[in-house]
Amino acid sequence: MKESETTELKKSLAELKAGLVSMSAILNKHGHGELWFGLRGDGQAVGLDASEKTLRDVSQAIAAHIEPKIYPQVTLERIDGCPCLKVAFEGSETPYYAQGRAYMRVADEDRQLSAKELEKLILAKHSDRLRWDNGLCRMSLAELDVGKLRRFVEKAGLGWDTPENAVAKLGLFKDGKLLNAAPLFFAKAPPLELRCAVFGTTDSAMIIDRHDIQGDIMELIEEAQKYVLKNIHIGMRLEGLYRVDVPEISVEALREAIINAFCHRDYRDPDYVQVAVFKDRVEIRNPGKLYGSLTLDALRTGFVSQRRNPLIADLFRRIEMVEAWGRGMPLILKNAPDVVFREIGNLFIVAFRRPSYVEGSSLGRSVGSGMKVRERKFGKDVGETGHAILVCLAQQPEMTIPELARRLELTTRAIEKQIASLRAAKLLLRTGGRKLGRWEVLK
Repeated sequence: MKESETTELKKSLAELKAGLVSMSAILNKHGHGELWFGLRGDGQAVGLDASEKTLRDVSQAIAAHIEPKIYPQVTLERIDGCPCLKVAFEGSETPYYAQGRAYMRVADEDRQLSAKELEKLILAKHSDRLRWDNGLCRMSLAELDVGKLRRFVEKAGLGWDTPENAVAKLGLFKDGKLLNAAPLFFAKAPPLELRCAVFGTTDSAMIIDRHDIQGDIMELIEEAQKYVLKNIHIGMRLEGLYRVDVPEISVEALREAIINAFCHRDYRDPDYVQVAVFKDRVEIRNPGKLYGSLTLDALRTGFVSQRRNPLIADLFRRIEMVEAWGRGMPLILKNAPDVVFREIGNLFIVAFRRPSYVEGSSLGRSVGSGMKVRERKFGKDVGETGHAILVCLAQQPEMTIPELARRLELTTRAIEKQIASLRAAKLLLRTGGRKLGRWEVLK
């Protein structure tokens, strides 16, 4: 026998006070454990003199000094022929206190909890009752859009009969009332708002466009994605004879981040989910920092998930917008490995870099936003303007010289001179006819 996170060994009853501390620490960590008297820390049995009165004294000490009350089994056992006292205990009413203080078991040690750690333990205990999404809602069943509800139920593969049965099947009905998650998806007058903006630089000093959108949670996810794609650069590639649009930010990663923003936001906070398109990045912001014990470092490892709104997450899972196994973060990291996660104030922010951005360039506001690109990326020092032209044509090979001039805020004559130099340097090639031709960036 040896000490562990659920087992504590004491040589004699003189260590009863420390034993009570270990009991409370083990209860707070695991909810059950064993305390032995008559065993050294290395597991060697030394025995002790014990009687029925000894058992009663230990039971009374536990009742007097551990809160909330527990009712352990106190018995005499023989270990290697030596009489030892065993206290088997369990309890689920965390946090437990010994002599008025709370402890947590770490390996075979008992560490006193700080005020913040104690607060987290209490919140974890009451998490189900404190969850916003399964709280009772003031909205009535008549205020739900039956069409939205029916489409969702059918998409989830559930049979449709009545609205009452539908919300019950989805777990949105309790004590004859709707739960808070219901109006987010199905209200006739949706309670949610999305705030979107495009900024002219890499900070929020200059707003180019601003758009506030009201809708249900499904509509706003679609609107957020459309807004981003409308305001970033779209390149293309050929698959056989067909052109395929290629946004500068992965659509898969972007969509997952938007879904997560609505799924895991703190709905007690009156703030909004925000989409901010800067010249160098796109940010998806939601009120509410990472939930529970999840950290930014742990987030980047993938395959970790703590859900602030399990009912909302389950509704998304029913229509296969999210999975139960926490695969959303690995999907983002796979498709956008340079994604940045931040927490500022009460906001959680996911930032995607825009590869079209030329850092430090006066042309940056015209080319786009995102990843640091050096002038020698193309193998030769092509200059700032030449590099900007190559970036644009790599993304949109069908661009004309007038379109390039407007994009880069230069004259057509200046563009023609730069293109001539790039072609002479064998960095740029023109293929096809005058009207249907294309540019090919060679390096």
